[in-house]
Amino acid sequence: MARETERKLTKFELEVMQALWDIGSGSVRQIQERLPEKRRPAYTTVQTIVRRLEEKGAVRRLKKIGNALIFEPMVSRKSAHHRLIDDLLEAFGGSARPLMAHLAETGKLNLADLKDLEDMLAERPADLSENPGATSKDTTARRKRK
Repeated sequence: MARETERKLTKFELEVMQALWDIGSGSVRQIQERLPEKRRPAYTTVQTIVRRLEEKGAVRRLKKIGNALIFEPMVSRKSAHHRLIDDLLEAFGGSARPLMAHLAETGKLNLADLKDLEDMLAERPADLSENPGATSKDTTARRKRK
């Protein structure tokens, strides 16, 4: 199975995953019913997307009840969000500054948000602060090699 960070999901796949995360596990019909009513896709469309998600390893068949297959997410909401943010930052050459500037200019980032970010950065281990793109797993591996 592919690592969670390697699963690239389309916007529509993320919408289907959002519905599945909300219910925890469910059938294609249950997933379809959780999608916005205004633009709710056909049952067969949702079924196709769920099959694609299964091929990608993002969902798995949990059990079968009657004729209905019950699926559960194999990718956490958090890891999917991290992947999206990492992809966005990559588009900006790895720098968060353009994104932060946009959020500040549009009023989506306020002083309270900045204070929270400051607190998060202060709590971050020193070796992660030196290498902003690193994860705690990267720095642990680096320490073991030394």
